[in-house]
Amino acid sequence: MCGRFTLAASANALQKLFPLFDETPPEPRYNIAPTQMVLAVRHLPQAPRPEFVSLRWGLIPHWADDPKIGYSMINARSETAASKPAFKTPFKQSRCLILADGFYEWQKVAGSKQKQPYYITLKDGNSFAFAGLFAHWEKGEKPIDSCTILTTQANELMQPLHDRMPVILDPGSFEKWLDPTQHDPDNMQALLHPFASEKMKAVAVTTYVNNPKNQGPTCIAPSAA
Repeated sequence: MCGRFTLAASANALQKLFPLFDETPPEPRYNIAPTQMVLAVRHLPQAPRPEFVSLRWGLIPHWADDPKIGYSMINARSETAASKPAFKTPFKQSRCLILADGFYEWQKVAGSKQKQPYYITLKDGNSFAFAGLFAHWEKGEKPIDSCTILTTQANELMQPLHDRMPVILDPGSFEKWLDPTQHDPDNMQALLHPFASEKMKAVAVTTYVNNPKNQGPTCIAPSAA
């Protein structure tokens, strides 16, 4: 799964990943948590090109009566999203990229109730994008655009930490994933697989990150243990 991640990239780093990026980079964030706003890229059918947008993390289906359903929709299993009521429509027509440069996972400590947090990044230090879905909800006082992160089976690096991991898309797949004319779930499914272990690294960090209110570089500081 993915319950916390970071985005502290510079404008240059985002331009490297998305050449069309021409906006002021967001403030560095080291502990992005569910229900917070995240930076995403989407391509609406009527738009000439993809756009950067802020989405609330935790997908609220358009038919939902209560936006609180989003608390349980921060992740969607890539293997079944195309058939689930909450995700099947977005999977066909409302896909997005959620920008990140690292994410956290917690490993159970043998013989203890504690869990050791790990910070997972790409070895080259580059930013990347999770495969996401978005939805527009307008049954409340104010419309909400929200999103979820797709997950897949853990790769070899992640297996000791968790049996699931977020889908990190290869940059060569971005255009196809965002294409609003692509509605065949099978074509999209082929893009959703575990990222290569040899291109990633996991570092044990301090429990400072456990509190979602905590921010700053201390969240990714390596643990002394």
